[in-house]
Amino acid sequence: MLPPFGHCKALIAATLCCLPLLVQGDDRAMRDSLEAARNQEWQKIDQAAIDGHPLTGYVEYHRLRNRLPQAEPSQILDFIERHDDSPLGGWMRGQAIARYGHAGRFGALLAVADGVPEGTARQCYYYTALLGHDPATAAEGGRELWRVGRSQPDACDALFRALRERGEIGEREIWERRMLAWQAGETGLMNYLGRMLGSRWQEANDTVERLRKDYAAVTRVPTCIGPGCQGSGALFVAAMHGFTRADTEAAYEAWRKIAPHLELEASSRHAIERDLVFYSLVRDIRQNRAWADEALAGMSDPELLELRVRTALAERDWRGVIDWVHRMPDEPRQDARWQYWLGRALEQLGDTATAQTAYAAAAEGRSFFGFAAADRLGRPYALNLERNGFDDDYREQVARWPVVQRTEALIRIGEQGLASSEWYTAVARATPREARALADYAQRRGWHAKLVQTTITGQMWDALDWRFPEAYREHFLHWGRVTGVDPYLLMGIARRESAYNPDALSPAGARGLMQVMPGTATQLSRQLGISDPGPYGVLDPALNIRLGSTYIRDMLDRYRGNRLAAAAAYNAGPGRVDRWLRDAPEEFDLFVESIPFRETRNYVQAVLAYRAIFESLANGGSSEGVAMLSAAEKSVRYDRSLLARN
Repeated sequence: MLPPFGHCKALIAATLCCLPLLVQGDDRAMRDSLEAARNQEWQKIDQAAIDGHPLTGYVEYHRLRNRLPQAEPSQILDFIERHDDSPLGGWMRGQAIARYGHAGRFGALLAVADGVPEGTARQCYYYTALLGHDPATAAEGGRELWRVGRSQPDACDALFRALRERGEIGEREIWERRMLAWQAGETGLMNYLGRMLGSRWQEANDTVERLRKDYAAVTRVPTCIGPGCQGSGALFVAAMHGFTRADTEAAYEAWRKIAPHLELEASSRHAIERDLVFYSLVRDIRQNRAWADEALAGMSDPELLELRVRTALAERDWRGVIDWVHRMPDEPRQDARWQYWLGRALEQLGDTATAQTAYAAAAEGRSFFGFAAADRLGRPYALNLERNGFDDDYREQVARWPVVQRTEALIRIGEQGLASSEWYTAVARATPREARALADYAQRRGWHAKLVQTTITGQMWDALDWRFPEAYREHFLHWGRVTGVDPYLLMGIARRESAYNPDALSPAGARGLMQVMPGTATQLSRQLGISDPGPYGVLDPALNIRLGSTYIRDMLDRYRGNRLAAAAAYNAGPGRVDRWLRDAPEEFDLFVESIPFRETRNYVQAVLAYRAIFESLANGGSSEGVAMLSAAEKSVRYDRSLLARN
């Protein structure tokens, strides 16, 4: 039974009223001054009103940034030192590198740099600055930036030009980048680079044009490309990459003919054969299987080995499952997922004792397959729950930490993004105890999204009370009762979809806690007889949970109450799940492993594991009596019979 939320809410409120939130200066003046600083309206800043405020550094940041690139490095370094415990220091260093680089003040740039900066443009300025001080490092870094199949920022032009003049980027490097551009489909860059090459590369360029029109011509072009065969490796890698994606079967036949006659570096040959193995497995090209297995055996490539195990599972080749799992490197092989499948394969082949050993190893994992292994052994789930606690005196100290004061102040003036930057920067730099103290503070403040992200940034994987907080619990309970949906399933979906960020917005446009698409919200609103919330109204947590609960209920109805299929449909859409069920391999674990989309495959596992964790936490942190899947979900046939409408 779920414990009452009201009691927890009262405790939280009582705790928060005692937190020492120190307000220094005037928040309204600070908000207005920060806005003025952003707009460079310096006359509107009331300096006297903001002196002593925790956020004065933000206004100072804009003032100093505005003086770049004229500001001297000593001023920049002084600011960085004074704000080293805040993201402001790093931001100022990055701004100075960019502005000094653009202005050609390379001595000043090196004075403020602290190693290789982040970002391509800044790296190009940095290596340009190093040309006169450390030419070898500049050349190495510059060549790495050159070696990509897309256009680079204008900031790189001077560096690339200097390296070409010095001979550090020659015809071979130009050719290799041209081939990378071919693979990336960057025709404009490819043509630009082609014009850089002299007449010595005319035959090579002609070969490329021939292959762009007909990949199959790879068996008829010269084996030596470019002066001294310098272009052979890059050309055949690019050509075979395109050929393999277009027609894997024909590409393999072509490779079989030309491979013995090509003098290629091992890295080039490996790149070609890896592509061939990957697409042969993904597209299930049986006539390539023997060769692909032989090639794969010598690669030790975790991604390809995982794919090969999944291929064996699809074919019920249990001996092959064992063989390919054993070929995996140690770290992935010990994962609960692969130990589970090792146990399943051994069990299918009659080796029950060894299967039990593999299941026991898998059951140590806190994951979908770890829990599935525990179910097979009849054991409770291994939560490995870590409890954390701090006394009141230490909590009062934490509340007075500068980063906490700045975060609180930023939230008060409506700067949620800056508040998050402050917080996560502090967590990343903190000691383990300090990071846990920050998580404890976030929990007591009810910062659910920050709390979850704090555990990720601080790698607090066993702090389950923080990783899976009681966020929006009353809404999940209410709409779970109204829709008849397991509230723990709703919590698991929301935790996976948004990590409890009510303002989450996906690249595809999904919004809110349960990542509801605006179009879906419109349809569900019409179904429920309520007003269309629009793209912003859907962000309201209570409404978002109501809509998400209704949608997952509809998916459960569609798949006869099966949460695995419904969760897959919530992520990938019911049309795809309908198709997968028509070709599904019948058993629940094989169905999950057979989902062709990695994102959905991982999503389903996470949601069901999360719901078991939420139920265990509500059970006092014990998984006794908790079941990730119902008996029906573990025994039903995962095929078209699961569809309520056939």
